[in-house]
Amino acid sequence: MLSELRITNLGVIAETDVELHNGLTVITGETGAGKTMLVSSLQLLTGQRADSSKVRHTAPGETSEARVEGRFEAAALPSGVADQTRSVVTECGAQADDDGSVIVLRTVRSDGRSRAHLGGRSVPAGTLASFAQPLLAIHGQHDQLRLLNSRQQREALDRFGGDEVRDLLSSYRTVWHHWRERSRELHERQTQGQQRAREFAQLTQAVDEIEKAALCAGEDYQLQEDIRRLMDADELRETASRANYLLSGDAAFLAVADQQPGCGVENPPAAIDAVGQTRDALHNSSDSTLHDWSERLDEALSIIEDVSSDLHAYLEELNVDPAVLEEKLARQAMVKAIVRKYGVDVDAVLRWKDEAESRIAELDTSETTLDELRDEVAVLRDELRDVSRALTSARKKAARRLQHSATAVLHTLAMEKANFSITVAPLAGVDARADSARSFADSGADDVTFLLAANAGATPQPIAKAASGGELSRVMLALEVVLAQDDYGRTLIFDEVDSGIGGSTALEIGRCLSRLARIHQVLVVTHLPQVAAFADHHLTVTKDNSGTSAETTVVDLDDEARIAELARMLAGMGDTETGKAHAKELWATASSLKSADWPT
Repeated sequence: MLSELRITNLGVIAETDVELHNGLTVITGETGAGKTMLVSSLQLLTGQRADSSKVRHTAPGETSEARVEGRFEAAALPSGVADQTRSVVTECGAQADDDGSVIVLRTVRSDGRSRAHLGGRSVPAGTLASFAQPLLAIHGQHDQLRLLNSRQQREALDRFGGDEVRDLLSSYRTVWHHWRERSRELHERQTQGQQRAREFAQLTQAVDEIEKAALCAGEDYQLQEDIRRLMDADELRETASRANYLLSGDAAFLAVADQQPGCGVENPPAAIDAVGQTRDALHNSSDSTLHDWSERLDEALSIIEDVSSDLHAYLEELNVDPAVLEEKLARQAMVKAIVRKYGVDVDAVLRWKDEAESRIAELDTSETTLDELRDEVAVLRDELRDVSRALTSARKKAARRLQHSATAVLHTLAMEKANFSITVAPLAGVDARADSARSFADSGADDVTFLLAANAGATPQPIAKAASGGELSRVMLALEVVLAQDDYGRTLIFDEVDSGIGGSTALEIGRCLSRLARIHQVLVVTHLPQVAAFADHHLTVTKDNSGTSAETTVVDLDDEARIAELARMLAGMGDTETGKAHAKELWATASSLKSADWPT
């Protein structure tokens, strides 16, 4: 339930803090006082689009900000609903308060920017919608139009069908998605056979070419390095030989000319010998500083020896065979030819090959595969037909119960001769015996239509044709009452759904809303005193125009103030004894009607 609502700078509301309770709460006030802003604030908390034009301007030329903050308590909700809201809170990293309640905040700036927060965490507006969906439902003056939509009618029936319909629908959708996917694949293979065969042959040929090349990852770059080394082998050998000779004194790799006196390399002492002798001399010194330097030379000597060893190995491995160079160049030419066809380098070619092999598996056009796919589609079609029939049967059973209960409620809403009925028929324009994809939809194989015969002897017609505006409001309310009997704890907001209704009908609607409030928190914006008289809590919205700008306040009325407000709503006689007498009589009548049982 929604336990607290705080609004700042929204429409004519400068600031208000409303404490909300279980049961039926009515919100009344003169036209234009700001009652609709209360509903607008709740719409913001459910993630609906923010309208910057509703932001109250606090100072000329400055950017203003409207804030709506609500506290939701989920402790009394059914376990499934509580788990759903907890999941949304956990997934976005939000935090509940110590008492388990969750604070939702929405801010809207006059420049159009909007932000949403859930449990102290900044979240997208869509997250608020996911959080609020199982907790709160808003029925505005025009929301009854949703009943004219076949999809909404089917969803209402499925909701009434409970676990049986929900489980069958889940099973149906699993089979339907699988059947549709395999049917589409079969259709593509049959209608695009030649194209798929050509693609299969081209990819297979390309993969074979790459496999014959036996490419290795990074091979093109390694070939480039090997070829460069082979082409520069003489120069590299000379450089490495001289360096090795200078470090170690090993002349094994020097060219013969370099080893002749007066030619090439002189005969300086090897670096290893020189550094070693220097280290030993410093080590034997009695001076501590010189002794310490010997340790540093010891480290240098270790490095020189390692480099000398590496140079020796490098010279032994350095290949100067022209045949090896020719072999590498030939391999490089072949690799470049493949890379030009299939990628920017060898690694890209290998990735393309993996993707091509996956596509080849999809394009397998053998008759054996097609026969297996046809058999699979046939099995799935039979399974889909069976589960869809079970779903249709469950919906028809639920429809019989729902139409009986809704008709009973309508009889209490001054529609004593009305008959509400539901048809569950095959999808429009589809032969129920056909097996085409049009025979089934994501929601099943059924069209659900709500029908109404508003008067005795009238032919049932779709409610869009048979119901007036007031009758449509009552049909919606009757359905809400019936559907609400299988759950509890939600917050339902009705924004002047009683518009255009009066007299005894209004009294019956008030009684119906009070019944609904036994298991839900119900908030009703109304102009009808017959409805307001049933309230467990009464809020009134008043607007003060005495200042430079209009300001609206929301007041929780005590019993005496309620009588005065009911008198004002009855005939504008809030301060007269006659008006108060009429209000007390209405209140007493409403109190006596609250104890009535649910219609069956």
